[in-house]
Formats: sequence, C-alpha cells, structure tokens
Amino acid sequence: MREKQIIFAAKVLSVIFTPFYLPLLGLAILLAFTYLSLLPLMYKALLLLAFWVFTVFVPTMLIRLYRRYQGWSLFEIGIRERRVVPYVISIVSYLFCYYLMAAAHVPHFMGAILIAALVVQVACAIVNLFIKISTHTAAIGGVAGALASFSLLLGFNPVWWLCLVMVVAGLVGTSRMILRQHSLREIVLGFLVGAACSFASVVLF
Repeated sequence: MREKQIIFAAKVLSVIFTPFYLPLLGLAILLAFTYLSLLPLMYKALLLLAFWVFTVFVPTMLIRLYRRYQGWSLFEIGIRERRVVPYVISIVSYLFCYYLMAAAHVPHFMGAILIAALVVQVACAIVNLFIKISTHTAAIGGVAGALASFSLLLGFNPVWWLCLVMVVAGLVGTSRMILRQHSLREIVLGFLVGAACSFASVVLF
C-alpha cells in the first residue's frame, strides 16, 4: 500500500512539474516580481494565455496524438530513440510562440524566457542523440539558470526562489527515478544542461 502511494505521488509530481509548464512559471515570476508588474492586468493575462497555448497546450496535445498514433505507452515513448519527434514538436511550438511575441513587440525579457527554453530544448535534443537526459530536470535547471541571470540583470535577490527551485528539482528528480524513467546520472545531467543553457541564453540575449 505504501509503495503504491509513493508511486502515485511520483506520478503526480511528474505531471505537475512537466517541462512545458516551466517557461510559463518563469514568465509569471517576471510579471509578479519585476518592473513588468506595472503592465496592465489584461495585457499580462493575454501574455500568460499565449504562453500557455503554445508552450503547454499545443505541444502536449500533439505529442499525445503522436503517442496514440504509434500505439505507445508513456513509458515506451520515453525510450531515447523515440523522443526525437516530441523534441521537434516542442521546439517548433516554442519557435512559433517566439515569432508571435516578436511580432507583438513584447518586452525584451519575455522573449529571453522563450529563447532560454528553446536553447534548453535544442540542447536536450542534441544530447539525446548520444545519451538519454531528463527533460524534467533540464526544465527546472532552466528556471534556476534564468533566475540567476535575471537577478544579475534586474538586480533582485533570487536566494529564496533558488532554494525553492532546488527543493522542487530534488523532488521531481526523485520521482523520475522512482518511476524508472531516468537514472541519477540522467537527472543530474539534465539539471546542469538546463541551468547552463538558460543562464547563458538570458545573459547573451
């Protein structure tokens, strides 16, 4: 009974902290705790909605349709060789979202979030050609890297946010190992790749 509860909790954590939600979380943090909070409420709501549609809803639904078309389970699509198409779907969705944001002339830092997410996705796709990597922890690492870089650029203290991100990263990484989706090496590698790519993307962009 206890083992079933642990597995259920691991599944819930994996769903809640799916990689697609983390760019949206990054945008929400910027809109709440930086000068971008001065933007009109309706404008912020529309931005969050656009982010959700193209970084969460569209890639999630397309990947689900692809998985069902192939007749694969969630575990089967996690096999390294079968992750190429899901990576391509998410990258194209993020690119389209960035195109819309650029066309709408959104503030620079919002575009930087998408660029960071794109770079993390591309890096994960490239690494996946050689070794399996955790996109869950790569996405959380991306949040950590973005927080560190934005703290330098915007001059706010990220310590408490970084502590929260590290706790979440530990929980999610543990859940992925409990579900036998990744090894510890893949979990750690994912976080490091996400953090490095995100930090460099925001600073350089």
